[in-house]
Amino acid sequence: MISPGDVISYLEMCQQEGVSLQRGMNFHLRGDISVILMSLRSNAPYADRIEDDGRILIYEGHDVHKTQETPIPKNVDQPIRNPSGTLTQNGQFYEAVKRHGKEQLKTELVRVYEKIRSGIWVYNGIFELVDAWQEYSNDRKVFKFKLLLTENTERMEEGGESEVELNYNRLVPSYVKMNVWKRDKGKCVICASTTNLHFDHIIPFSKGGSSLVAENVQLLCAKHNIAKRDRIE
Repeated sequence: MISPGDVISYLEMCQQEGVSLQRGMNFHLRGDISVILMSLRSNAPYADRIEDDGRILIYEGHDVHKTQETPIPKNVDQPIRNPSGTLTQNGQFYEAVKRHGKEQLKTELVRVYEKIRSGIWVYNGIFELVDAWQEYSNDRKVFKFKLLLTENTERMEEGGESEVELNYNRLVPSYVKMNVWKRDKGKCVICASTTNLHFDHIIPFSKGGSSLVAENVQLLCAKHNIAKRDRIE
């Protein structure tokens, strides 16, 4: 079982979810849990962003597939339905939000993975899908989805995540992750291992340490991360 903050390969991410992840939006991938893949890198295809120190994710919907009829997907509205009339991934996430509002259902749970470089991903934790809308961007309609990092113990248990793990691994913003990865050269700062890495708070978040500065975040392998836990060294 992976924890928020764990650095994993694409293969490990697929193994964790039990499927080959071929798209960024995966509504109810297995059971009631959805999965999205995000990126805040400069060359990312969609305008995702984080707010409120990483607790809120604004995720952009996805474009139509490139075809002879639509050679430039960025020139057309993001679709809510496929040509067959079935809901696209955009549509499924969007309709789930509307059902939640109308029928007072629980919010959808979404596991979020973030790409920090080719083949390298970080598990960001479990979010609740709380809002969705359409807006204009570059003369076309795009979908936006608002997700909130859950701190509800019952919801975390539904998603297979413990309260201890979430509090210890408060989400580190993407720009900090990228700076730390570059500074620590993708290795554990203690033993130089390149496997089973984790973004660790030097001064734990629970003891007042910040997630917002690279100076308080380091890469540790699983062995040294477990050994450290909440101990300030």
